[in-house]
Parts: sequence; C-alpha cells; structure tokens
Amino acid sequence: EICSGAQRCHDPELVTEILKKKGIEAGEGLESYINSFKDGISPHAGAGIGLERVVFLYLGLDNVRKASMFPRDPNRCTP
Repeated sequence: EICSGAQRCHDPELVTEILKKKGIEAGEGLESYINSFKDGISPHAGAGIGLERVVFLYLGLDNVRKASMFPRDPNRCTP
C-alpha cells in the first residue's frame, strides 16, 4: 500500500466514545485533538502517497515505522 485515503471522524463525542470503548484515556495529548473538533472543524477527507511506505520498500526495511520521523502508535500521542 503506497497510497491511502480516509475521512477523519469530526464528531468530538464520537471520538471520546470510541476512545472509552478501546480503554484509552484522553490525556493531554488527545485533549487538544478532541478540542479542535469542538471548535468547529468541518468534515474532511483525503488521500496521499505515503512517503514512509516508499522509503520502507525502497530500503527493504523490516518495519515501516523505521522510515517515519514520528511513527503513529497508541502509546505515542504527541511527537
């Protein structure tokens, strides 16, 4: 997968509910994220080429996170 697309969930109540279902506390790192939706962000979506995936494949790495400066992880909510 080199290109992906998604639509961001822009409903702060739904985001909070999903976090609770997954047992994730909305700590300091997620509070600002959720609050940004309370300020009225409109629904949006997009697609893009994942440079990390291209680098991962080109270099033959064993994990795509090694090609990312800020890998996304449930235990890492801020850079």
